[in-house]
Amino acid sequence: MSKYELAVVVNAQIDDDARAAVVNNVKELVERFGAQNTEVDDSWGKKKLAYPIQKMDEGYYYFVRFEAETTAIAEIESRMRIMDNVLRYLCVKQNEA
Repeated sequence: MSKYELAVVVNAQIDDDARAAVVNNVKELVERFGAQNTEVDDSWGKKKLAYPIQKMDEGYYYFVRFEAETTAIAEIESRMRIMDNVLRYLCVKQNEA
């Protein structure tokens, strides 16, 4: 298993409960494909975007760190692509240092 970090930018125009539901759905999605040691970091909070995405200037940043098999990443990304209220996402492999 390798360590990964999934960065997710969530729509800032939805209420807190809907945003929490989106983050919970992302966490459940990651765990559905065999991820372990899943932790969500929301310390960045609301930030101004570098450029407008879907006519929005701000988004909430979340980082999900987990361990998973390399085959699970393609499945996770294919489902992240169609999630509502997720503006952008990026999954990167962390160094084993």
